[in-house]
Amino acid sequence: MSTKHPAFIFVHGFWHGAGTWTHVTAGLAGKGFAARAIDLPGAGAKAHMPASYFARPLDAAAFASEPSPNAGVTQEERTRAVIQAVQAAGEKVILVGHSMGGATISDVAETIPESLASVVYLSAFLLPPGMPPLDMIQHPSMDGALVPSLFLADPETVGALRLDPRSDDPAYRTRLKAAFYADVADAELIDATTRRHCDEPISTVLRPSAVSVEYFGRVQRHYIRCTEDRAIPIAGQDFMISAMDQAMGNGTVQHTLASSHSPFFSQADNVVRLLVEISRG
Repeated sequence: MSTKHPAFIFVHGFWHGAGTWTHVTAGLAGKGFAARAIDLPGAGAKAHMPASYFARPLDAAAFASEPSPNAGVTQEERTRAVIQAVQAAGEKVILVGHSMGGATISDVAETIPESLASVVYLSAFLLPPGMPPLDMIQHPSMDGALVPSLFLADPETVGALRLDPRSDDPAYRTRLKAAFYADVADAELIDATTRRHCDEPISTVLRPSAVSVEYFGRVQRHYIRCTEDRAIPIAGQDFMISAMDQAMGNGTVQHTLASSHSPFFSQADNVVRLLVEISRG
């Protein structure tokens, strides 16, 4: 991955995979940047899904009760997978995380800060020390977030946060689009949803953030705010930025897009532009 520019490594969020970043990595490659997106353990091509997910029409009762084959995936596994990708680059990289991928890139920055040129949070979970993702999901600043309305099973029963990206229920599909893809063209949306998986292991949202001033705090961090986001509302994004800045004693460099939760689909050119600017900083 040797290049005159810093290399980029991309980490997707919950229910997504490496394909999330296709437009962005292509845009960066066209500008001379090395860019790689990976599937986290239990996600994308590595996802394991309940048998009931594939039976259509969906048996709602079976889907709500079948244990998740993804339940055993841990945050530690995901962090190790990204560390391996960073170290394989052979140079300092810019690590970009979307949504719950933010928890993973924070872990990586805490573990190998010397290997990172910077970390970039794209409407992502930027959690201060000791805060688990679940606490942020339930924080008052997240009022209005639509994702919890999409859950179709009790997480404790199935061991996962379970959605139905392939739903044929018009009302459900409308909520799914509003939560993640409000400004994404319908043709792109069909491709995006059919490639998603349904389960994310509940254990990953229970693990407290372990970032510290000594390690994580040494890495320059950027946050790309998405003002029209209804998965992580802008109030939640701003709360996390403020809480982390206070905990670390230094500032997050902020950027802003007037976009939904998924600008890698709706505004890929703008995401590329911001990442190129960050690489020059």
